[in-house]
Amino acid sequence: MTSKYFLLLFLFLFCFFSFPSHARFITGRPSPTVLVSDGISTVKNNPPYLLLKPLVSVEESCEQTYGFLPCTTTVLGNLFLIIGYGYLMFLAATYLSNGSELLLQILGPGVVGGLLLPILGALPDAMLILVSGLSGTTETAQSQVSVGMGLLAGSTVMLLTVIWGTCVIVGRCNLHDSVAVDGTITKGFSLTETGVSTDIWTCYAARIMAVSVIPFIIVQLPQVLNSTSGRHLVVLIALIVSVSMLVSYCLYQVIQPWIQRRRLAFAKHKHFISQILVHLKKQALGKLLTDDGEPNTEIIKKLFETIDENRDGSLSHSELKAFMIGIRFEEINFDKDDAVIKVMADFDTSHDSVVQPEEFVKGITKWINEAKRTGGAYLEPNSGTFKFIDRFYQQTKREHDLLGPEEQSDEVVDRVENPGWISFKAVLMLLLGTIIAAAFADPLVDAVDNFSDATSIPSFFVSFIALPLATNSSEAVSAIIFASRKKQRTASLTFSELYGAVTMNNVLCLSVFLALIYIRGLTWDFSSEVLVVLIVCIVMGAFASFRTTFPLWTCSVAYILYPFSLALVYVLDYIFGWS
Repeated sequence: MTSKYFLLLFLFLFCFFSFPSHARFITGRPSPTVLVSDGISTVKNNPPYLLLKPLVSVEESCEQTYGFLPCTTTVLGNLFLIIGYGYLMFLAATYLSNGSELLLQILGPGVVGGLLLPILGALPDAMLILVSGLSGTTETAQSQVSVGMGLLAGSTVMLLTVIWGTCVIVGRCNLHDSVAVDGTITKGFSLTETGVSTDIWTCYAARIMAVSVIPFIIVQLPQVLNSTSGRHLVVLIALIVSVSMLVSYCLYQVIQPWIQRRRLAFAKHKHFISQILVHLKKQALGKLLTDDGEPNTEIIKKLFETIDENRDGSLSHSELKAFMIGIRFEEINFDKDDAVIKVMADFDTSHDSVVQPEEFVKGITKWINEAKRTGGAYLEPNSGTFKFIDRFYQQTKREHDLLGPEEQSDEVVDRVENPGWISFKAVLMLLLGTIIAAAFADPLVDAVDNFSDATSIPSFFVSFIALPLATNSSEAVSAIIFASRKKQRTASLTFSELYGAVTMNNVLCLSVFLALIYIRGLTWDFSSEVLVVLIVCIVMGAFASFRTTFPLWTCSVAYILYPFSLALVYVLDYIFGWS
């Protein structure tokens, strides 16, 4: 259904649900001394939850947002408004997401991918949080600001529980040696033999996400210490820390592609060295070292003579290339010419385009010592040498695999057709998404607040459950579709984006929230909500920070956390009175 038809249906159903009617309702509880109720009770203590007010109220009135948008005091009317405005926020999130992807194709990573896109992704949530604290008087803002806090906590919890667990299920592959095999799924829903694997950068993203909860801890200190003095100052300190972390995170995102390329190049070089040493070890029958663990110079010189086919006392480009036939450089995306260039760069210290015997011995010795530092000198029984070269090879191979492939996407795009039109389309979608988010954030917050009044359900729960579905649906669908490609590369990107979205919630959205609290002089009373965010972020952050493979059973951890979070907020806020 197109957006135009949806809006027409929205207006029709709103008029239908809001049409005045009259009815007599039973409110309150009957008096304990009256056996038969006459339909009217004088008891004024209503149950706190799920006591619905009349579907239509003729006595109460509501204030129209912007003076013309529809509003109502009825339960069904406000429910439909939440659905309608929520759909519009979903459209805004979709336009922002699609526009960001188009812009990334044109301008690539760096400033766009690291700075602009994370901010645009968090824009709908930030808009809702902003308008929740700007509305009306200070008293009105204080009552509506719980909507923003509910959205902030709900988005974080939903991304790290429901969506995280679903991505594990749809992205699972067969596990071999604790690593997921790309595109292979023959073991169904085995809890231990299927799962997903990510690269080491995803672990770093999870650690950053866990660290990003520091502003929550700072702003909560007065409540923990049961102190009423200095709360306004603590909010300011938390705001400064949050903004500083936001700037630092954006800068890290900007320079991360450069860091990643440097790390990957270094890992490729070490893995390249390990492969040549393994090959030399086979050629030398394992006698590269003397009995005391030092490089065996005589054996290395004999290897030089073996490689020197024309016996001219030096190794040329063609001789080195012939020697490297049989080495599996495909693992690190090296061809033989690249490998020869690497050897020349390390060995040819005289820069005469050939490798002399002394240069060869010195170069191999340097590589062996590096392998000893990394692999450790473990004595290999009955061989008279040391078993560190194989360990060095395994460690460098794993390090290279954890860093992920060198290409930035699965599809190699040489050029973008019609870059001018795509740029215009991207800017138009970003502008349209921003306008929709800015225009309908305020009426959505009002609808949530009115629905809370009509049902006696705290607005926090409505925003905690419903609003994240609107503002994060596009991101959730995109993450699930991407994870379903069943590759380590796509799984790494999927989970990194989830952790990045939570990080932006914790720094950008929280910065907006804290700025509202400080500027408008509002009270920070969200102990239970903060505790939920801390528990989910720290548990999932610790869980994902020190492992790169997630068997299928790990999704149960995420799914359990979601109802646990809801129950925890309910228990702490409305039974023990935490606020």
